[in-house]
Amino acid sequence: MARDGYFYGIGCLLAAGVIAWLAAWPYAIPVLLLGAFCLWFFRDPERQIPTFPGAVVSPGDGTVTDVSLVTAGGTPLNRISIFLSVFDVHVNRSPIAGVIRDVRYQRGKFLNAMGANSAEENEQNIVTVEGEGRTVIFKQIAGLIARRIVFTRKVGDIVTRGERVGLIKFGSRVDVLFDRDAAIQVKLGDRVHGGATVLAVLPVVQSFAHPVGVGASREREGSTWKS
Repeated sequence: MARDGYFYGIGCLLAAGVIAWLAAWPYAIPVLLLGAFCLWFFRDPERQIPTFPGAVVSPGDGTVTDVSLVTAGGTPLNRISIFLSVFDVHVNRSPIAGVIRDVRYQRGKFLNAMGANSAEENEQNIVTVEGEGRTVIFKQIAGLIARRIVFTRKVGDIVTRGERVGLIKFGSRVDVLFDRDAAIQVKLGDRVHGGATVLAVLPVVQSFAHPVGVGASREREGSTWKS
């Protein structure tokens, strides 16, 4: 379970205890149910991560809502968009192994994450990862309900494919952008699982090797933004 689940779950449990003490236990039932939902929402199951070179895995659980060609910085790229409902696992994972080259937080609106304009207008965290001679961008995009984006890595950190890197709370969207020569493995409407489902396969340009003496701390606290 993601750490936030314990925070919300224990908070609801304490609140339910206070309500039961001040009033009566039936009044505490809705709060207990809310706590149980929070514990379930922040579940963080283990995943079997693909290991073959060039695999671009899904950054999150959800439904593929867009597979298209877009232009980013004047460069045409493939984009796969995934909608995460409140019933999906919301832990986010790195789509490839490599080095985090850029992290940019963009404030914006909180439109429906399924809308096409949400990719550009909504509040979001934009992460660039370079590995195996390729650059992949993925976005954590806030939605109509989601108002809190968490990212636990920083520029210069080394990440492995499928490694946990953050989460978006209570409904959201993730986009993945990569080179046009990739072989796309999913289609509209497909259900995908973070870290386990291969979205595309990129031809490997060169082998990625960890710099000597450099490693990403798995326990490092990252940054948390909220509106």
